[in-house]
Amino acid sequence: MKVTSIIIAFILLIIVWLYLDFHLGRRKHLRIVRNQATPILYGNFDIFPHGKELFADYFNEIKHARLHIHILFYIVKNDHFSQEFYSLLKTKAKEGVEVRLLVDRLGSHKVNKKIANELRTAGVQLAFSNRIKLPYLFYSMQVRNHRKISIIDGKIGYLGGFNIGKEYIDQDPKLSPWRDYHLKITGESVPFLQAEFLIDWKEYASEAIMDDSTYILKQPKGHASHQFVPTEAGLLEKKYLELIQHADQTIMIGTPYFIPSRQLLKGLLDALKRGVSITIVVPYTTDHMLVQEASYRYLRSLLQAGAQVYQYKKGFYHAKSIVIDDKICDIGTANFDQRSLFLNKEINCYFHDPVFVERFKDVLQKDILDSRPLTLTDLNKPNLFRSFKEVIAGAVSLFL
Repeated sequence: MKVTSIIIAFILLIIVWLYLDFHLGRRKHLRIVRNQATPILYGNFDIFPHGKELFADYFNEIKHARLHIHILFYIVKNDHFSQEFYSLLKTKAKEGVEVRLLVDRLGSHKVNKKIANELRTAGVQLAFSNRIKLPYLFYSMQVRNHRKISIIDGKIGYLGGFNIGKEYIDQDPKLSPWRDYHLKITGESVPFLQAEFLIDWKEYASEAIMDDSTYILKQPKGHASHQFVPTEAGLLEKKYLELIQHADQTIMIGTPYFIPSRQLLKGLLDALKRGVSITIVVPYTTDHMLVQEASYRYLRSLLQAGAQVYQYKKGFYHAKSIVIDDKICDIGTANFDQRSLFLNKEINCYFHDPVFVERFKDVLQKDILDSRPLTLTDLNKPNLFRSFKEVIAGAVSLFL
């Protein structure tokens, strides 16, 4: 009896500690968060929905770099494709190009000491973002740097959903082909992307950069009007809610994980009530435990209210996008889930250019054609195991 009481007391102590750690850490984070949205800018863009084409272009641009290469990824692995990436960076560093690589401490946990030492010995400057640290260990474990941006010579930028690993070039049998959206950017907005990288680099790297002007090079204007919006600690929820509330006709959402906040779910249901058509594209195949089950209660509510939901079947759907009224298009690193809304550092690109929006809609329509409709009948079929998983997923949805 005494042992049981001790165990129960210990478990309760852990629960209290986790609660206090998370909420005090979040409160501190909210005090220091800053809104860094850029003004409306003009640039030129290519969209890459397939990893093989993206990385052929990406590696080619890196090979031709002459001044500096600045890269931030959430995930970099230790497979043959990642090794090819490392080799390319080491080669450029040995040529005298300044190479900085910033990776998330947990997302890129496979970047081990051996890899880190080899990169640094070759001249690559490597840093890990969002380390787990005191006093809020649990909270700092949850806040990840989910941004994926690259800037080459201050003239070419990349931003989107792809990371570095074999699955992203269709070499994981379960998840192939991998469907995602990644942007290649030129024009006057590239220096703003560069500035965002330098903010993160200064925060996490031991190296002090004294003169940003060396890297932030003025570029000519492009054609597509857009805006970069970095977010963290709840800023993304406000941005998405603003988009949804201003929709008059259509909302189209593409996301691998659909776990909205209460505010966003209410915003979507209110939009349906005022006659807005809502289409949501999610994966048929999942890559993480419980994320699909976590989405079902939200999708049920929206289907019942008249939304259309499609499950992408031609591989794994990891793309992140929102289109509002054919007027605004969002492509970036953020998922439509509570982790991206409240915990992760993200960066999205919001397009206001009607030509680009129409161009992107063609890509999204192709994905819908490669999907199957999800119905209330599908979700309401009796399934005890799925129902159990939905209960568990609902309890931990913020951390999925």
